[in-house]
Amino acid sequence: MWSDIETKRDYLNYAEVAEVVAEILVDPGMRPVSVGIFGTWGTGKSSLLNLIEIELKQRAGDDTIIIRFDAWLYQGYDDARAALMDVIARSLYEEAKNNEGLLPLAKRFLARVNTMRTLGMAIEVLAAAHGLPMFGAAAKAVGAAGNFVVGRPGEDDAKAVAEGGKAVAGLVDPEKKKSPPEEIDAFRQEFGELLAGLKKTMVVFVDNLDRCLPAQTIHTLEALRLFLFMDQSAFVVAADEDMVRHSVSEHFGGVDVRHVKDYLDKLIQVPVRVPRLGVAEIRAFLFMLFAEAARIPEKDMSVLRTGLENNIRSSWKEQPLSAADAVGILGLDGKNLAATFDIADRMAALLARSTYVEGNPRIVKRLLNVVRLRARIAERRKMPVDEGMVAKFALFERCASPRAVTKLYSLINEAPKGQPSLIIDLERLLEDQEEFIKASPKEWEDDTSFLWDWFGLKPLLAGHDLRALIYLSRETTALRNQSADLSQAAAQALERLRKVTTMASPSAKAAIKEIAAAERLGVMGELIELFRPHQDWQAKPECFTGAVLLAEADGSGGAAATLLANFIRKLPKQPPWLLALVRDKAWFKEER
Repeated sequence: MWSDIETKRDYLNYAEVAEVVAEILVDPGMRPVSVGIFGTWGTGKSSLLNLIEIELKQRAGDDTIIIRFDAWLYQGYDDARAALMDVIARSLYEEAKNNEGLLPLAKRFLARVNTMRTLGMAIEVLAAAHGLPMFGAAAKAVGAAGNFVVGRPGEDDAKAVAEGGKAVAGLVDPEKKKSPPEEIDAFRQEFGELLAGLKKTMVVFVDNLDRCLPAQTIHTLEALRLFLFMDQSAFVVAADEDMVRHSVSEHFGGVDVRHVKDYLDKLIQVPVRVPRLGVAEIRAFLFMLFAEAARIPEKDMSVLRTGLENNIRSSWKEQPLSAADAVGILGLDGKNLAATFDIADRMAALLARSTYVEGNPRIVKRLLNVVRLRARIAERRKMPVDEGMVAKFALFERCASPRAVTKLYSLINEAPKGQPSLIIDLERLLEDQEEFIKASPKEWEDDTSFLWDWFGLKPLLAGHDLRALIYLSRETTALRNQSADLSQAAAQALERLRKVTTMASPSAKAAIKEIAAAERLGVMGELIELFRPHQDWQAKPECFTGAVLLAEADGSGGAAATLLANFIRKLPKQPPWLLALVRDKAWFKEER
């Protein structure tokens, strides 16, 4: 099995990207600089940060101060702006504490951060007027004042403005203390002097920014502005670009698309997008994962990694390494991996091209964990299946549409001894794609390209009792257990609910009436499987409205409604449109 956390080993051939970014960071002519590592969920942004850090240490050594800041870690516990300032100040203090000449300056700088925290209310109120970053709890007062300006004060706004004014008056005495802009100027000056005295470059890695709520995301970016464009500083920010832009749009409601784009572009000077993995990269990734799971010695793993990296870098002129080539690189250590590497070799193309996977390394790793789990269960129960067959079925479930999967399960369940004649017929037609498509059921019409490749994967299925594979699927995939066999009425209702776009749809309500109470859970499971692969939850996925309507009909405490509610609660983020749709629903409010 494989852990679902970032790694410091390059299994994705990201070394080239890491090398280029490190070159930018160590180049004095490029600093100050901000680099954005952009990619969607699961593409390996955090792992790429680790590789950049390793490469940077090799190139710059002790001449660089490397600071890691996880924005998500502070959400709900600390103001993101103050937290980032504090992490940086403490890191610089640790670097300077053994330098008698710099220690007083380091202490003053650290104290300056505490002052900024203490003066948070005044700084926010006054900095807003000067276009400076805002810190602390005064955002509520500033927002309330803004409501008065536009003529839409709320019932608590007068109180907030009054309290904000008192706080400012009590904290800032222009005759005795520096004004907030002066505090910020002093902060930046001491920061610059400290870095110059240390004679080192500070590189800050900011991770998980796209996991934060919009306010936390913007607050972190505002803090970056305090440090950007200071000599000897560099920032590397890893995030989903679209999610950050959504946060900008939400936080500054009403701004147009151009301003949303400009906001991030002004902060990030060098955008670097995580490369999408192709067939060769996925194949190499699978080889490395299987070799790791087999406990291959590190020296042999290093040889395999080097061979795969060199092959990928020369892929423009050389053929990709086959499973036999990879086994040959490992020598004696690889002989026991021959069968596993062969499975990886056959799966790579489908994983790279499938619209439900698209080469996403996290999805690939989770799929492999499903395969390994099912194979171990099969071994313990002495089932007549091998890991290749388990992998083939897991691949079908991940890459084919839920409708196609349901049909396959039905064929197997209804066939004598779990051997559908249709599967035998289709394997005989693998030499004639046109005839293969004609013979395929209508439920597979949207997956014909995938199915043609999938049926050709070894091992072939004819002559095998496939019921064990269905059983393994139900052991590890609860939703499939509920929805594998729907009645004709429920299946037809499912098709109608897939296409619903409005909550007031009469056809959807009529369809739901046709679903027996005992089948609501199965239909809900199918709907969820349709939008489970959806990655950009800032946009509503297809058939989500149908699922909400079904939950409404099922009611609070119903199994189908509970299934949807639990799915929504487990989403990494619940976007505003989603919360607006479900927050007042009784079936969603009730915790399960």
